[in-house]
Amino acid sequence: MNNMEIELTSDIKWVLACNASDVPENGGACVKHEDEQIAVFNFTRKNEWFATQNLCPHKQQMVLSRGMIGSTGENCEPKVACPFHKKTFSLHSGECLSGDDFSIKTYPVKLIGEKVYIGIRSTT
Repeated sequence: MNNMEIELTSDIKWVLACNASDVPENGGACVKHEDEQIAVFNFTRKNEWFATQNLCPHKQQMVLSRGMIGSTGENCEPKVACPFHKKTFSLHSGECLSGDDFSIKTYPVKLIGEKVYIGIRSTT
C-alpha cells in the first residue's frame, strides 16, 4: 500500500494509509510512508485502530505488522507481540511490556469512512 494522500492539520500531517478493508480484523498490515514502514492494526475486539513503527527494536526486523495483538493487565492495555521473539509493546505508548529496555514509535490513527489515516508529526 503505497499511494498515500496528505491532509495537513496543525503539527500533524494526516496521511492516507489504506482502506479499512486492507487490514485484517484483529490483525495488522504494513504501509510505507516515504522511507518508513508503519504497522497499522485493526483491533476489532476493542473497536480501535493503532499504528506503530514496523521495526521490532529487539532484533531489528520489520515484522511488527505480523505480530499478535491482545491486551494485558488490569487496564487491558492493548499490545502487540513480535511474531519471532514475543517481545510485547504497548500500542498506546510504545513501551516494551516484556521488561526490556526497548520501545517503539506510535502514531495517532483516525478512520474517516472506510479510509485509515496515520498522523505524522511535523519535524519543523
